[in-house]
Amino acid sequence: MRLEQIGNVEAFDYFYMRENRKRPDLLPQLIAAHRQALAAAQEKHKGLVTILIGKSMGGRVGCHVALEPKVDGLVCLGYPLCGGGDRTKLRDQVLRSLTTPILFVQGTRDSLCPLDLLEQVRTEMKAPTFLHVIEDGDHSLLVAKHHLLATGETQDDVDQRTFEAIANFVRRL
Repeated sequence: MRLEQIGNVEAFDYFYMRENRKRPDLLPQLIAAHRQALAAAQEKHKGLVTILIGKSMGGRVGCHVALEPKVDGLVCLGYPLCGGGDRTKLRDQVLRSLTTPILFVQGTRDSLCPLDLLEQVRTEMKAPTFLHVIEDGDHSLLVAKHHLLATGETQDDVDQRTFEAIANFVRRL
């Protein structure tokens, strides 16, 4: 795992994932599970910088978790700003409440987080925000093959730049 080059990594799965259920638990249950995993990681790595990194829903839940326990930073990989891809159903209240520095990693083809909406929310956030854009990336941060062919890049090249953006964010903290 590349992130281990930056520091200690503690990964976890939510209960519904461990139980092979397709439907996620309710938000309060997800937050509780995330807090429990955070507490265990902070106990194990006392005194170290704590950064929550989550993909999609994991990033969103991490934002809720960061409202209470002290964490030093957040990295959201494909933040699901629009519920079900509906631009009128914004999941932005938690973002506006944050004070923890946050890095968003977003693809330009992510219908769950149109960049124009994210930029609008970022201007209204209290927290310091940073953005790493993946050109022609989707919600999974995968770049379309035609774009890769046109640029002469590989997905690994794109992923390496994302890793570097995360490493730079961590160094800033």
